[in-house]
Amino acid sequence: MFESLTEKLERAFKVLKGQGQISEINVAETLKEVRKGLLDADVNYKVAKQFTDEIKQIALGQNVLTAISPGQLLIKITHDELAKLMGGSQTEIKLAGNPAIILMSGLQGSGKTTFSAKLANYLKNKKGKNPLLVACDIYRPAAIDQLHVLGEQLGIPVFSERENKNAVSIAKNAIAFAKEKNHSVVIVDTAGRLAIDEMMMKEISSLKKALNPSETLFVVDAMTGQDAVNTAKEFNQQLDFDGVILTKLDGDARGGAALSIRSVVNKPIKFVGTGEKMDAMEVFYPERMATRILGMGDIVSFVERAQEQFSEEEARKLQKKIAKNQFNFNDFLTQMQQIKKMGNMKDLLGMIPGVGKAIKDVDIDENAFKGIEAIIKSMTPAERENAEIINGSRRKRISSGSGTTVEEVNKLLKQFEETRKMMKMFSNKDQLSKLMRNMPKK
Repeated sequence: MFESLTEKLERAFKVLKGQGQISEINVAETLKEVRKGLLDADVNYKVAKQFTDEIKQIALGQNVLTAISPGQLLIKITHDELAKLMGGSQTEIKLAGNPAIILMSGLQGSGKTTFSAKLANYLKNKKGKNPLLVACDIYRPAAIDQLHVLGEQLGIPVFSERENKNAVSIAKNAIAFAKEKNHSVVIVDTAGRLAIDEMMMKEISSLKKALNPSETLFVVDAMTGQDAVNTAKEFNQQLDFDGVILTKLDGDARGGAALSIRSVVNKPIKFVGTGEKMDAMEVFYPERMATRILGMGDIVSFVERAQEQFSEEEARKLQKKIAKNQFNFNDFLTQMQQIKKMGNMKDLLGMIPGVGKAIKDVDIDENAFKGIEAIIKSMTPAERENAEIINGSRRKRISSGSGTTVEEVNKLLKQFEETRKMMKMFSNKDQLSKLMRNMPKK
């Protein structure tokens, strides 16, 4: 997402490259391109115009310091205004009450049921809550089935009453069940339609009135662009929801909904869906999203994902092994599996400043690790501990067991040895200092 907008913004800022100062003429020319980029990304026209007008007003009121260029200053102003446009700062989900009640709303096909399960998974694993999912879509048995399947996958109970055709009654019974079973959070998945209709709005309004939820969240498909914003506006007028969830941001969404929705409905985006897996969701941080849109990566999110998989204790143990040259294929396999858990590889690399643009047109095979895993798992425990014992006959056996060639096994062994030497060198401060001294001077 946002790739096209990022490219257009980068082209717009090139107008100021080499300019000695900010003037009304060069700012107007740059912001004309910025506005075109926003409109191409399906941002609401009024929002795009107001956004560029504010940037112009701020830019023309500032002196350019000698340490920075006009282009850099305008990028900084644009970044700050983008973050402000999307809400300024992150808004926490409210979990008041015992149990806390979260009411999900949205159109059919927006990803509401899937995100209900994702949210339950997030609250269970990241917030230490004991969630209960409630199936209140009384019109689509498939939605009830889907929620039960997802709940079973995640180890989260699902409350449903298939014969009961009163959504308010089901929800109230679910709350009583939650209190009895000590569930701290209840997430109520409601019915949606292909378009807004009176019956749906009446039902969701009745649910809100009866349950008095701590959070009413509106789930919207980011792929629908300005339609998503218009739908949010209508829902908000009747429901007065607390926050927005944008799903399918990993698809071909142009980003207009993310940039427009806060300004139009004046409600924060709380979460975004970034894939099909149950952990493919993120808390929405306006500043980080602004940084991504401007092609600067998102190193904070990258580090947070890494910290979720790598503990400090594990890092210390690994450091000791590397220093003693004891890093082996078991360690290699563990590190690889933890990296895979961090998420889609291209998305991860795109979070590193400067890398996203470089790999834009590069296809990264998500199955690239499979061959390596197969080779390592075809080794004996002794071979994984000590790669030096892997001779010719052992290499043949490993290649046969992993469904790979001897050449592929040889290549991995060579890469592993080079990696181990590099890690050993970087763990030794004296060797690292010697290397730096021997590097050619400019």
